[in-house]
Amino acid sequence: MSQIWAVMPTRLPLVLRRCHACASRTFRPSGKFRVNANHKLLDVWLLVLCTGCGDTAKLTVLERMTVRSVPPEMLDRLHDNDPGLTAGLLQDPVVQHRNRIALDWAGAWRLDTGEPGLPDDDVIDVLVRFGARIPVRPVRLIAEGCGLARAEVDRLIDDGRLVSAVRLGGRLSGDFTFTLKR
Repeated sequence: MSQIWAVMPTRLPLVLRRCHACASRTFRPSGKFRVNANHKLLDVWLLVLCTGCGDTAKLTVLERMTVRSVPPEMLDRLHDNDPGLTAGLLQDPVVQHRNRIALDWAGAWRLDTGEPGLPDDDVIDVLVRFGARIPVRPVRLIAEGCGLARAEVDRLIDDGRLVSAVRLGGRLSGDFTFTLKR
């Protein structure tokens, strides 16, 4: 039998970065952009709020870009503070590297398995799809989706009854499949 599971975001992740005003290390995305025009050059920042003191910090999105090089639809989305654009830019590796940030996805996603429990078939093929680039341990997903303890999932892997083309020991943020043999 074949099943499709989905890992879906439930909210925007927290931004891991040191606050200059307090000792906090987490920021919450406000979903607002600041667009500054200096003649024909644009600067764009995503505003984030410190979870400790509420201080605002700016994450650089575009720096000294000519107005003509920015697509008009993106400029409209920036002016409208589009939440989808916020989510996409937070996950952009270039934005993360430029601002020296990481994302904390703890409590910001859910696993949709379609139906509770597993069917009674001898062999079950499962395709896990990600709605966003959420780094999650496959063992945790399998344990949660099958209603098993993580130690039991590790035993199934060791016994060769749980197999996958990807390494199940680390973190994944992309689609993968696995087969469970009973």
